[in-house]
Amino acid sequence: MPDQPLQPFAPPTILLSHLPPGLSAGLLVTWGLYAVFALWTLFTIVAIYHWLKYSHASWVAFPAMAAHIIISLSLMSYALSGNALFLAGYLP
Repeated sequence: MPDQPLQPFAPPTILLSHLPPGLSAGLLVTWGLYAVFALWTLFTIVAIYHWLKYSHASWVAFPAMAAHIIISLSLMSYALSGNALFLAGYLP
């Protein structure tokens, strides 16, 4: 609602109450991201293999694969670093 101030997101407390001691929501998110990125890596390797095998040595494949890997690795590193300083101006 536009007439109410923004509130930062907080996970539901009922879910956090069931976590074992020493386990936090941030740790669960981090390990969830690791799992997603592990699957991404597997699918990327399979896609690159099939692209190289069945694309008949297209020269477009090599720069496209390099750009995909570099951009994806930089996004993964950023997501796992927890560094969002450019968003600080938008936070209350």
